[in-house]
Amino acid sequence: MTASETLKYFYEVISSSSSRYDEIERFVSADCTARVGETSVPIGLEGMRRHLIDVRKTYPGMKLRVIRQFVDGDHVISEVIMEGTHLGEWLGIKPTGKKLRISAVNIDTLKDGKIIEHGGAANVFDAFWSENIIRPWND
Repeated sequence: MTASETLKYFYEVISSSSSRYDEIERFVSADCTARVGETSVPIGLEGMRRHLIDVRKTYPGMKLRVIRQFVDGDHVISEVIMEGTHLGEWLGIKPTGKKLRISAVNIDTLKDGKIIEHGGAANVFDAFWSENIIRPWND
């Protein structure tokens, strides 16, 4: 599989199905790091697995869909849409039961066909704002 095909499968199949988490080691390097700005934090296989499990606690039936990708060698930028019902607490926000669509951009680097570095950003603010989950402060 090409780098883009690998990531598309990882997001749309592995990340979108809690029953497939035992396959994470096929797609994620044991040396995987999470990139946050200019900082890289070692997370490995278990960190990636824990991340997916924690997101699924908030959105139990979540599905990810890759809508476009840009590739430069082993670096892949994937624009994705996550759809799921907000059924778990997240950052102190109690479950709302609302079905949300969250756009995100994932930036991954692959080495030997596996994710060695993962980063990106999700536009949770817009999804929560549009569904009236968060509102501005009234002074």
